[in-house]
Amino acid sequence: MQLKLLKKEELKTTFIIKETEPYIVNALRRMVLEEVPSMAIEEVTFVKNQSALYDEIVSHRMGLIPLTTDLKSYNLPDDCKCKGKGCARCELKLVLEAKGPCTVLSENLKSKDPKIKPAFPDMPITKLLKGQTLQLEATARLGKGKQHAKFAPGLAYYKSLPILTAENADLKKLQEKCKNLTVKGKNLEVKDLNEWTEADEQTCEEHGVKVEYSDTDFVFILESW
Repeated sequence: MQLKLLKKEELKTTFIIKETEPYIVNALRRMVLEEVPSMAIEEVTFVKNQSALYDEIVSHRMGLIPLTTDLKSYNLPDDCKCKGKGCARCELKLVLEAKGPCTVLSENLKSKDPKIKPAFPDMPITKLLKGQTLQLEATARLGKGKQHAKFAPGLAYYKSLPILTAENADLKKLQEKCKNLTVKGKNLEVKDLNEWTEADEQTCEEHGVKVEYSDTDFVFILESW
C-alpha cells in the first residue's frame, strides 16, 4: 500500500491510496468514523422552553451540533477515574439563554471551556417569538461514532481513481469543455480529483475518451468538524 498526500486544508485533507483493496479502504473509513473520539451533547436540562418545539426536539437538534474536541483534557467516560459518574475530566457544561424575537443559533451555546464550542456557529436550533424565552443547561461528553452518529468526528469517504484513455478524442476541444482536465501530449490528467464529477465523465465520453476506474487506487477524503 502506498499513501500520497494530495491536498491539505484547514478542515479537509485529500490523499491517494494505491495498491490496495476496496475492503481495506472501507475499513479505514469506518475506523475514522467509529473509533476516533469526539465531543457531543448527551443530556439537556431545561429551565424554560417557550419555543414552538418540544423539549425532546430541541434536545435532539442540540445533540447533532458538532463540537470542537480537546482529547488532551478529556477522557472517555469508561476510561475516567470517576467510572462514568461525571466529573470535570469527562464531561462539560454548556448553557444557553435566549429571549425572542430571534433565531436561536448554535453560537448562543456558551461553553465553560473555550476549547469546546460549536464547530459551526450559525446552525439554527429554534425560533423564538416576542416575549418567548429558552433557557437550558447541556452536558457534553466524549464518545465514539459506533455508539451514535453524533460522535462522528467528521466525514470520511473515498472514490476510485479515474483512468482516462484518449482514443480518437479532440483533446483541445475537450479541454475547453472540461476545465478540470490537463492535456499532456496524448495523455489526460485530472487537475483536481476532489472536483471530478459524473458530468466530467459524461463530457469525456461524449468526446471519445474512455473512462474507467481503478480497482486498486483510491482518492480518500477526510473532512473534520
